Amino acid sequence: MPPARRKSSGPSARGAQSTLSFGNRAKVTKPSLAPVSKKSIPDSLAVSVANAIETPGPEAPTTAEIAIEEQALTEVAKPKTEAEERANRVTDAQIKRYWKNRSDERKAPRVHQEELSMNEKILRHFDLSSQYGPCIGIARIKRWNRAESLNLHPPIEVLAVLQKEEAKNNTRAERAYVDELLSSRFIID
Repeated sequence: MPPARRKSSGPSARGAQSTLSFGNRAKVTKPSLAPVSKKSIPDSLAVSVANAIETPGPEAPTTAEIAIEEQALTEVAKPKTEAEERANRVTDAQIKRYWKNRSDERKAPRVHQEELSMNEKILRHFDLSSQYGPCIGIARIKRWNRAESLNLHPPIEVLAVLQKEEAKNNTRAERAYVDELLSSRFIID
């Protein structure tokens, strides 16, 4: 036999609300602070608060940019592998031939990339090749090395381009363009 139920004498006995009310009759509001007027804040305090809350300028690197640069520096500092030696021997003619083969695979020309250099086009194509893993939050050279260690056979021409850009001290070549787009800062005037 089931146990007998207790009968409560009202909502306070149960500790719950008897009915829900969605109308304006029983409106509950949060306590709020009175709005602060500009007259109540001394000018010296307002200036010091404004100076304390400085936003970094557009030229200041983000934490993602700093992390990717550190990744690239650690990859470059490692001893040279056989793949890097092969990439050093890749000529500009081989790189041009590689890019011509990639562009011939397309039905239409890349109109939106006409102003880019061939090296940047090759690197962006590598960024968007998902078979080598994600390109967000990782340096391109580290992504290439990871793909090589997983036997995904990334193009040696991409590594050659990365090495040429590294020799030019082009730090922007280390970061995927998609990563730049996703973490960009917009300045609204």
